[in-house]
Amino acid sequence: MSDEPRTPDPEPTTPPEPTRAAEPEQTGIIDVHDTQAIPREPAPTHPVPATPQAPSGARSDDREDAWFDVFGGEHPADGAGVPVRADASWGSDRADALAEEAHRSAYAPPVADQAPISASAPAQTSGPVSHPVDGMAPGAEPAAEPDAATTQPSGTGGPGQPANVGPVPQAPAGEQPSAAGGPVPPGVLLTDEPRAAGPRKGRGRLVAAVAGLCLLSGVFGGVAGQLAEDRINTGASTLPEPGPGATQRPPGSVAGIAAKVLPSVVTIKVDAGSEGSATGSGFVIDSKGHVLTNDHVVQPGVSGDIEVVLSNGDTEKATIVGRDASYDLAVLKIERTGLTPLQLGPSDKVVVGDQVIAVGAPLGLDQTVTTGIVSALNRPVTPGEGNEASYINAIQTDAAINPGNSGGPLLDLNGKVIGDNSAIARVPGTSGATGGSNGLGFAIPSDQARRTADQLIATGKATHPVIGVRLDRTFTGDGAQVIDAPNAVTAGGPAAKAGVKAGDVIIAFEGKRIRTADQLIVSIRARAVGDTVSLRVERDGQQLELRMTLEADPAS
Repeated sequence: MSDEPRTPDPEPTTPPEPTRAAEPEQTGIIDVHDTQAIPREPAPTHPVPATPQAPSGARSDDREDAWFDVFGGEHPADGAGVPVRADASWGSDRADALAEEAHRSAYAPPVADQAPISASAPAQTSGPVSHPVDGMAPGAEPAAEPDAATTQPSGTGGPGQPANVGPVPQAPAGEQPSAAGGPVPPGVLLTDEPRAAGPRKGRGRLVAAVAGLCLLSGVFGGVAGQLAEDRINTGASTLPEPGPGATQRPPGSVAGIAAKVLPSVVTIKVDAGSEGSATGSGFVIDSKGHVLTNDHVVQPGVSGDIEVVLSNGDTEKATIVGRDASYDLAVLKIERTGLTPLQLGPSDKVVVGDQVIAVGAPLGLDQTVTTGIVSALNRPVTPGEGNEASYINAIQTDAAINPGNSGGPLLDLNGKVIGDNSAIARVPGTSGATGGSNGLGFAIPSDQARRTADQLIATGKATHPVIGVRLDRTFTGDGAQVIDAPNAVTAGGPAAKAGVKAGDVIIAFEGKRIRTADQLIVSIRARAVGDTVSLRVERDGQQLELRMTLEADPAS
């Protein structure tokens, strides 16, 4: 071994191995069907004399110019037939196709090495290309272009057989590719059969998006056009129009009855000044302007103002013709005449289960209609206190009745009045101001209302039938007991004439069981003066049947 410094000898120029190509340089994404190896000038080992100027059309020694001379003709930068660039970041559809092809090539299974290709038979390509001339002697003419349709690579089959074409090979430093061409490196199989066009995903997505946008535009445009047409051509609506009589209802239906009676139902407003105000209901009972309502509705207006609001909204001043607290009935008079009255029907024909309709202004909401049934009859109801106490042999209904319904009509399915709504049941421990509909409403029977209204219109007051006895309110037994006192039975009255005595217990009236004193009073008040009635009394353990004729109360 010598210590003398040595200069590395230049690498000898060696031709590529006959069976393996030089390691190719990866040049990125290219079209493998239209490419060819770019030869490089090997590093000079000794001075090279200047070569004469290449003739016109020859390629320059610059690498970039050489690449453009080879491939520039097949990939023009502009002009007809060149696609417009789609996006600077993502490239065109052609770049997408090339990227997919390169991906397939990278993951393709390896192919066995092919036999060397002779210099006399250059590799087949998919189209005409320019052959490199850098390795030719000065003044030499380029070899004639082989016919791609007839020339086949050495060592391959006939037309249609695959030839191995790989990435563009890069010659190693100091080596010069053989003019005749070395062995083709393994790569992608290429045949002379036409290649099927790859999927163009970018354009497919764009086409689908454009088609979807067009479809949505058509739909929205059609809807908008139809809406505009509907707004403009309101007179030419395609919706079905109701035929003649389509809005009419049978006379016995709730709607038919409501349409008939509502013009005769009014709302009553009472202004009592500092004492407050009240709102109730009423209905027209004749064509002279008389309106029937409850006494407790108009009672605050005795010293105030009363207005009647008709169904069409007109307002009329009203005056009190007569009122009776015992029956809770009152008659008003307005100047308007010619109004359609409601017909009063027979309340004694009503049975439990009959359908009924309540009309009025509950909570101030005028022209309100509710429905229900008759849930009980002869229900003793005594609203009010003291001299204002009322005794009503009421019709019980589950039709919704609220404050403001008072005085309004309770109708049957013939549209006739069978009761005058008066009271609602109160939950123990609550006041009248907090009460409301609870399915227990009470109406004054129309037979009682008719008699009382006639009396009020005729005389301004009503008469009350009596039997002429005083009852013991402290009695807790079953029935109504006449107090045991010398003046318990009115001398010369109906009871005295029938033989009733102090201390007797009345246990039945007209064959119906009597359990309380109020029930007896209500039963008597439901009758008319002059009616003959029967009593069953219990005296010293014996029961007696007594008959008497009702007389008017002298105090009424």
